[in-house]
Amino acid sequence: MKREIVIVTAAYGNSVVKDLGGQAELLSVIAAAKADGVEIRRELFSPQELDTLPALAEKIQHHGLFAVYSVPFPLFLTGGELSGGELNPDAPQYFEEARILNARTIKFSLGEFEPGQDLTPLKVVLASSPVKLVVENDQTPECGILSRINAFMFAAESLHLPLSMTFDMANWLWVGQDPAIAAERLARHVGYVHVKAAEKRAGKWHAVALDNSDGSWEPLLKMLPQDVPRGIEFPLEGDDLTAVTRHYVDVLRG
Repeated sequence: MKREIVIVTAAYGNSVVKDLGGQAELLSVIAAAKADGVEIRRELFSPQELDTLPALAEKIQHHGLFAVYSVPFPLFLTGGELSGGELNPDAPQYFEEARILNARTIKFSLGEFEPGQDLTPLKVVLASSPVKLVVENDQTPECGILSRINAFMFAAESLHLPLSMTFDMANWLWVGQDPAIAAERLARHVGYVHVKAAEKRAGKWHAVALDNSDGSWEPLLKMLPQDVPRGIEFPLEGDDLTAVTRHYVDVLRG
């Protein structure tokens, strides 16, 4: 079984992406490093780039990659005219952007999901889109916690909704929870892994490259499904970005 490795464009740093001329300019690096897919980040687009999604889709296909589309918004929102835990009203727009990009999956953070809420609006959106949904544990102490994520996955499973979880290996540390306990509870729901290591500096967590970490990422990764795509979201830095990327593609595929 060949493990699929995805490179998250943000791993190169926002300033590097900007200096190179946008995410499209990284595709040749990612393809040369023998990765299988690219995670395109909506927050790294300029307004003008959002109008060129069809061209970006063609470039991704030309490089032999598949796309994951990451939007920097929660799936469920509260506030304003919204009651507790309503589906993000802009979700259909983001799913359409993902479709234009020919993305395999679209990734949201969970947001303000409330157990027992009506998931019919989400079911309607999912039924109308060819793009699969993956929901990530983020770094917010209210929404990126195990109890809320687990409640949502249980509710979605009960309704047979066609979605899965993006398990970010290090984000649990930001919300003060044990990644191993989360893996034990959620592994069967995981459809995509964000591989990330972190260390604490001056009381704050920072993502670090795997080779510079304490190695705890490795046993944690073994607790998660072995047949789902693995996304590299830790920093990819160096004079030769292709070589650095290829190194970690090999590490995670091995």
